[in-house]
Amino acid sequence: MKIGIVNDLPGVAALLQRVVGVDPSHRIVWTALNGAEAVELCAKETPDLILMDMVMPVMDGVETTRRIMASTPCAILIVTGSIRVNANRIFEAMGHGALDAVDTPPLHTGTTGDGFEPLRAKIATISRLVGDKRGGRRVADPGSRGSHPPRHDRLVAIGASAGGPAALATVLGDLPGDFPAAIVIVQHVDEQFAAGMATWLNQGTALHVRVAVEGDRPRVGEVLLAATTDHLTLKRPDQVGYTPDPVDYVYRPSVDVFFHSACRLWRGDVIGVLLTGMGRDGALGLKALRDHGHYTIAQDEATSAVYGMPKAAATINAAVDILPAGRIAAKLIDFLAIKV
Repeated sequence: MKIGIVNDLPGVAALLQRVVGVDPSHRIVWTALNGAEAVELCAKETPDLILMDMVMPVMDGVETTRRIMASTPCAILIVTGSIRVNANRIFEAMGHGALDAVDTPPLHTGTTGDGFEPLRAKIATISRLVGDKRGGRRVADPGSRGSHPPRHDRLVAIGASAGGPAALATVLGDLPGDFPAAIVIVQHVDEQFAAGMATWLNQGTALHVRVAVEGDRPRVGEVLLAATTDHLTLKRPDQVGYTPDPVDYVYRPSVDVFFHSACRLWRGDVIGVLLTGMGRDGALGLKALRDHGHYTIAQDEATSAVYGMPKAAATINAAVDILPAGRIAAKLIDFLAIKV
């Protein structure tokens, strides 16, 4: 995998080079000292992955991510001094298409020490994602295609990845406080800042957003956000929980896993929504929902930061409607009004 490094601190850049060099299948194609230089270098040779700093002179990581994803899109991993301190900037960068974020290893950390392991693991995961031409293994749906039990409530199941925070903020921000459905979101996000993302989304919506915990029951007026690297799933018709299976699935938490569980267990109407993201996660689950008679939406190409997941859904005819992010909330409101 070809990797670019963007960091204004020579010591940190050198450490990242050593970390990357541990795996002989990775090759550093360039190193930039600021965002403006990174944009120029990326135009000359676009890597498979960029390790992006957040706080830099000339151009910060948010604007650099925006420009690169607009002109020469590729996988971007935010490597920052503190995820907690830079949470808002990270969410902005993810809104422009960054995949994930990780704390910078301490400068004294050796390339085989514990401090370097989180970065190494994320690079390995993204390497699998970038090289996953088929979109990972199919998540089996062990349920039968029987009729649905009587409806007790309505569930909006939303999946998102790269660019998801901005799209989610748009959709949730346009929903009223009396929106008549429970909402569950599976966003590919590191558990270190899932709680921060819930707080960030809360600031722009009339609904209550919080991280999902084992045994939670989806409720009208509340938005549950997947919060660990285990998969969020319906374990009972009215109760969510986490599972490590499938353990080797590249997408964690997986949108497909939740969509399939909702298809099997939810007693009522499900609306599946698949937003911007790299790869194919969620496409098969969205198709299963549509095949079972549920209404499904995929975000359109024009408003997707990364047109991977919704494109995969559109390709297999999994979406009833393909809509820009700014029209999804209105469509949800209108659809549920008709279904009353």
